[in-house]
Amino acid sequence: MSDFVKNGPNAPKGYFAAEAAGLEWLAEPQAVPVVPVLEVGKGELRLERLEEIAPSADAARAFGAQLARLHDAGAPGFGWAPGDGAWFGPLESPFDVPTVEHEDFPDFWADDRLRPLADRITRTLGADGHDTVDEAIDVIADGAFDGVSGQGAEEPSRVHGDLWSGNLLWTADGATLIDPSAHGGHRLEDLAMLSLFSAPFLDEIFEGYESEHPMPGDWQQDLPAHLFFGLLAHVHLFGEAYVDQAIATAESIIARGDELGF
Repeated sequence: MSDFVKNGPNAPKGYFAAEAAGLEWLAEPQAVPVVPVLEVGKGELRLERLEEIAPSADAARAFGAQLARLHDAGAPGFGWAPGDGAWFGPLESPFDVPTVEHEDFPDFWADDRLRPLADRITRTLGADGHDTVDEAIDVIADGAFDGVSGQGAEEPSRVHGDLWSGNLLWTADGATLIDPSAHGGHRLEDLAMLSLFSAPFLDEIFEGYESEHPMPGDWQQDLPAHLFFGLLAHVHLFGEAYVDQAIATAESIIARGDELGF
């Protein structure tokens, strides 16, 4: 079977090296299958080609437990990334994201990720939409989502960082991670991204996760705060089609903050 080669004339300098570093960092704890890196060059990344199979409920539960173990492997800090530089988005049009290391989740999520992106899309959101998004970011900055369901504060987890359903390939070895934007983040970030475009057997993934790392009963109500970056990124990359969903998500974040006393 031939290797799989990623390349692209518009890829920023260091993009493929950063992706390779992210894949190797995610593979390091041997918690979850990760596509093997065969070689990285200046203009391409050579990976082992994976043979896909149909997903199943059992495979999804197993993956959920593996993902919890991956998160529990930890990271040096929020926002820390294993490579020199980090990017988010498709190969054709990625944008760079900060890799400053933070001790606290809100400093990373609100100030390094959400506010800069919201500023980029002000005109697309419109004045009222931008005000609602800003209010939601303020709720996050105030610490409403430091923990899970308002309880405690999470330590930095080892996260994939762009774990929508298309970056999870189902193989005979189990659900396998590809195309990361790996960094130190909140454990709910990956779970939220899986929910954004409805990964197959999502309920079973969540069941498997909770079997390894128990959660409060209402933890899924926190997910809008953790998929917010991915959704705002879609507004930035693809335009007005995602604006209504972004504003509705901001409203959900505000409402959840009120429930949690923020």
